[in-house]
Amino acid sequence: MEAKSSFFSTLSAFFRLLFWILLILLLLYQWYGPRSLEGRRLEALEAIQKERGSGVVTLIHRQETVSLFGIPLKRYIDIEDAEAILRAIRHTPADKPIDLIIHTPGGLVLAASQIAHAIQKHKGKVTVFVPHYAMSGGTLIALAADEIIMDPNAVLGPVDPQIGQLPAASIIRTVEMKKPQNVSDETLILADISRKAISQVTSLVTELLEKCMPEKEAKEIATLISTGQFTHDYPITVERAKSAGLCILTDMPESIYQLMDLYPQTGAGRPSVHYIPMRESR
Repeated sequence: MEAKSSFFSTLSAFFRLLFWILLILLLLYQWYGPRSLEGRRLEALEAIQKERGSGVVTLIHRQETVSLFGIPLKRYIDIEDAEAILRAIRHTPADKPIDLIIHTPGGLVLAASQIAHAIQKHKGKVTVFVPHYAMSGGTLIALAADEIIMDPNAVLGPVDPQIGQLPAASIIRTVEMKKPQNVSDETLILADISRKAISQVTSLVTELLEKCMPEKEAKEIATLISTGQFTHDYPITVERAKSAGLCILTDMPESIYQLMDLYPQTGAGRPSVHYIPMRESR
């Protein structure tokens, strides 16, 4: 009986020790894992800077795993992003080229506008790289650059304002279809704000595009992508952007793709896509 009790006591102590070892290993992984990945990203950025002789800045929004339980958080362009990019531009010599790598679903108009104006004012050449997508505010920023380089299958997106969770253009059309007495004061106020928002964004896009094209063409493109002619998530392909009058190049450096590999989309379970890279035969 004593031997049996001793066995269970030893087994219990073993599992307690195993629990604490696993907990310590998990904490170490949470601490050193992201730091190791961040170091590799910085090395990749440094390599691109040497390769292109430019200052490289990234605006990459992925789901990042945070905290002990690995909770994924979605990221968007916010004021902190604007502050960081403005600092990066300010610390770059005025005549030095800047390469901005963008991968984002969009975000705050205020933050995107600040970044766009800072890019436009930089005296050195600014190139925006879009390896996958730069929607909404990301497109607004890209339009401020001297040059846009996209993967042939990458997309931009409309920049029409969203009031809350609703497209500003749709709010206006809804009010216009109803009789004034059937529309609430709150909806009328939203419609008024929507008109101002569309006018402001259209003017901003026109201003950004006038840097590289005549005012008439700039207004046409600004009207096309700012006034709600498409849904907000409509993908503007390279071909569609070129047909609208934008100058888009597709010679994406391999080093940009390699950098993006260091920003994996976090998710639980196994990957949904597998493939074996194939080399070209010679």
